[in-house]
Amino acid sequence: MKILVVNPNISPSVTELIHAEAVRSASSGTEITTLTAQFGVAYIETRFEAMIGAYATAEQVAANLPGHDAVVVAAFGDPGLTALREVLPVPVTGMTEAALSTACQLGGKFSIVSISPRMRGWYLDTVHAYHLSTRLASFRALNEPPKNVATVQMDQSERLIALAEQCVREDGADVIVLAGAPLAGLARSIKHLLPVPIVDGVSSAIQQAELLVRLSPAKAREGSYALPPEKANQGLSTHLQALIRLSK
Repeated sequence: MKILVVNPNISPSVTELIHAEAVRSASSGTEITTLTAQFGVAYIETRFEAMIGAYATAEQVAANLPGHDAVVVAAFGDPGLTALREVLPVPVTGMTEAALSTACQLGGKFSIVSISPRMRGWYLDTVHAYHLSTRLASFRALNEPPKNVATVQMDQSERLIALAEQCVREDGADVIVLAGAPLAGLARSIKHLLPVPIVDGVSSAIQQAELLVRLSPAKAREGSYALPPEKANQGLSTHLQALIRLSK
């Protein structure tokens, strides 16, 4: 099995964190290909940045899909995830949907702990889109954006743990979800420090992708996830045009 993991941000250092956790989480025999967006921002905080990240992800997937059995969108908020599901012939998972699904199987209410307060609006929109707002206990974040996304989990681990504890004791969270690719792998190292389960988006997305590949579901032929209709297009890269033709 081969899984294509795309970081919608342009930070190679974050891609390294994603890759390390993806490899640790994957089953024996699963091969991981990890790519970084070729354009966009260092890390996504807003809806507009997520739109750019979705397009950058689509470009990377279109150029590198052949030979892979599944795709993982490796940014919290899942930019482009549902759109890729419409067109790709393989399963697609994302950090947020996978992490929230895992959290819902571990407890009643979950809280999201993030690296930046600016992410709140976009993340809450994403939770709502997945029809899980009633399961959300709270959203808490560091007071200001990180100076270095590559080291934020090391630099701010104590503050992140404190936020998680507040979610449990003040907000009633049964599960903590660590939000953001820069925190990939942190849950593994701090889970023994918290009184409730803590969920990592990368590991959840990888293992759910493996499950979907093994289930071998059929591609939708009707409904909202059927292939997009054929129509004239202009200005698309050759890779995107090839993906559209492949999907037909």
